[in-house]
Amino acid sequence: MQKLTGLIAAPFTPMDNKGVLNLGIVKEYSDKLKKDGVSGAFVCGTTGEGMLMTSGERIAVAEKWIEHQTDSFKVIVHVGTTSAKQSHGLAVHAQKAGAYAIGCMGPMFLKPSRVEDLVAFCSEVAAGASDLPFYYYHIPSVSNVCLSMPEFLNKAQTVIPNLAGIKFTHRNMMEMFQCLKADDGKWDILHGFDEELLCGLSLGAKGAVGSTFNYLAPLYLKLMKAFQEGNIEEARFYQYKSVRFIEILIRYGGGVIGGKPIMKFFGLDCGPLRSPAQNYTPAELTKYRKELEEIEFFKEYEKLSPGSGDMII
Repeated sequence: MQKLTGLIAAPFTPMDNKGVLNLGIVKEYSDKLKKDGVSGAFVCGTTGEGMLMTSGERIAVAEKWIEHQTDSFKVIVHVGTTSAKQSHGLAVHAQKAGAYAIGCMGPMFLKPSRVEDLVAFCSEVAAGASDLPFYYYHIPSVSNVCLSMPEFLNKAQTVIPNLAGIKFTHRNMMEMFQCLKADDGKWDILHGFDEELLCGLSLGAKGAVGSTFNYLAPLYLKLMKAFQEGNIEEARFYQYKSVRFIEILIRYGGGVIGGKPIMKFFGLDCGPLRSPAQNYTPAELTKYRKELEEIEFFKEYEKLSPGSGDMII
C-alpha cells in the first residue's frame, strides 16, 4: 500500500446556526486546503465531531468530501463508533462512495482491555471496506483505549488483510518509534500531534494528520521542508511558532472547541459545535481573536500562504 505523505487535515464539519449540516461550503473548504498544500482530509473524526453525528449525517459528509478528492488530495473517512456493526456499515459506504481509505478509533463503551479484543473489533470494521487501506486511529485521550500499538500491529497483520497503519495521536514516542520500525518499516504511521510534528519527523514519520492544518498548513510545510533539508534550527523556529499559537488554542478549549471558531476568522464559517461542546459568546470570540492578533497569527499566515512569499526569520 502506498504510504501517505505530507499534511492530512482533519476538517471541521460545517453546520448552520441551528446545528444542521451546511455542506454547501465543502468545495470552498477543500479548495482552501488544496491551495495551502494539504495532501488530503481525514473526515468525520474527532475534529469533525463524527461521534456527535448520526450515521446518515456522516454518510452525507463523506460523500461531499469525496466529490472533491483528487490524486493529490485523498479522503480518508473515519468510520469508528461504539458498534462494530454500525462501523462496518459506514465502512461499506465509504468504499462504495470512492474514499481512498478508512480509519477507526477504538470503541469507548465497554472499551477493550486486551489487544486481541481490539483487533477483533477492527477486523469486523475493516472487512466492510476490504479493498481500502485501513488505519487504526490511536487516540487514548479521547477513546480511553490505551493498548500497546506495537502489539496491535503484530497481532492485527494476520487478521486484517487491508491494515495499512496507525493514525498515532499519543505522546508515547517510544511506541510510535517501535511502530515505525516494525516489520522493516512496513507500516504507515501518521503523526497526530501538530505541536510536536518535529518530534514525529525526527523518528521517521512522513505524514501527519491534524486539526491545525486546516489553517496553518503553510507553516507546517515550511517546518517539514526545513527538516528535510537538514535545517534543524529553522524547523525548530517554525515548530515554536506553532507552539506559541497552540498555547492560546488550548486555553480556548483545544483543537476542536478552540479550533472551529478560527475557520470563521479566516472567512469560512463552519458554524457552532454540537452539544455538549462549548460554544463561545461574541465577546469571548473577540477576546480570542485579539490574543491571536497579539502574536501576529493572521499576518504570519498571510506571509506564509502560497503566492505571498516566505516568512522572514
